[in-house]
Amino acid sequence: MSTLEFKQQLISLRQPLYYFALGLTKDRENAMDLVQDSMLRALTFRDKFQDNTNFKAWLYTIMKNTFINNY
Repeated sequence: MSTLEFKQQLISLRQPLYYFALGLTKDRENAMDLVQDSMLRALTFRDKFQDNTNFKAWLYTIMKNTFINNY
């Protein structure tokens, strides 16, 4: 997956990630922070993503683990 494709997929999942984060945090501001942290981690660890795997599941796993570790 190219860098451009990676970023496009990441941006396209921002709204669904927000709703997932809202379900976890029960607070709008904390949900936005969680989305931002998760997207930053995805960009930071982009090299860990394996092509031809489920990008959405990978991203949701990052968010869930970030929530568990930080919140």
